[in-house]
Amino acid sequence: MARVLVTGSADGLGLMSARLLVDQGHSVVLHARSEQRAEEALGALPKAEAAISGDLSTLAGTHEVARQANASGRFDAVIHNAGVGYLKPRRVATEDGLEQHFAVNVLAPYVLTALVTRPDRLIYVSSGLHRGGSADLTDWQWQNRPWSGIQAYSDSKLMVTALARHVAGLWPDVLSNGLEPGWVATKMGGPEATDELELAPVTQAWLAVSDDPDARVSGNYFYHQETCPVHSAVLDPEYGAAVAELCRAASGIELPVV
Repeated sequence: MARVLVTGSADGLGLMSARLLVDQGHSVVLHARSEQRAEEALGALPKAEAAISGDLSTLAGTHEVARQANASGRFDAVIHNAGVGYLKPRRVATEDGLEQHFAVNVLAPYVLTALVTRPDRLIYVSSGLHRGGSADLTDWQWQNRPWSGIQAYSDSKLMVTALARHVAGLWPDVLSNGLEPGWVATKMGGPEATDELELAPVTQAWLAVSDDPDARVSGNYFYHQETCPVHSAVLDPEYGAAVAELCRAASGIELPVV
């Protein structure tokens, strides 16, 4: 039996992934942005071990999630599922002054990766839209570009996909992979989504706990349990290092080196 933390698991794909793992007999700790939402998550999945809370759009909230996670004990796997979607009509700045997509989709996974006691496996939920992301980091805060919610989302998913591969190279003792669950009809995906909803949580659960040799790899990117193409920048070690450096500068936290 594995012990798994799933961020952003009060509803949607995070809750689906958690339920799948619990049904397989694993111990799952849920996460939500507030105590009330954490209680609601436990109500939706009472067989979960526990639920922790903290707002991943803020550094203080992300630190609190890491604190609660470590206080509960070491995890075998962490699924970085929490995310902000692509329908924001304008740029939103967090209380730390950071663009919201970057703060939640990139910086929060980075900070949790650095602060949560190192698990055996790390899974970063990305999106097929990362292939449309821009690898130009000169205006990563969206201070000068005309706003585009879908572009900000795509850029953030490109960054977190590169982060997953960067961590794989940095920590050879950890299996670190990215994935896309598909375009499915969740609150984020919307009602027009065309992929099969029941398949969406399977790959992240499989990467978190499976003994299948195909799942026991690192630095890869998956769709429905199969490796698939990525944006060329993901394969560039310099881009991955640049993303990690942005996160270090924004958070003041270094990723420990083995």
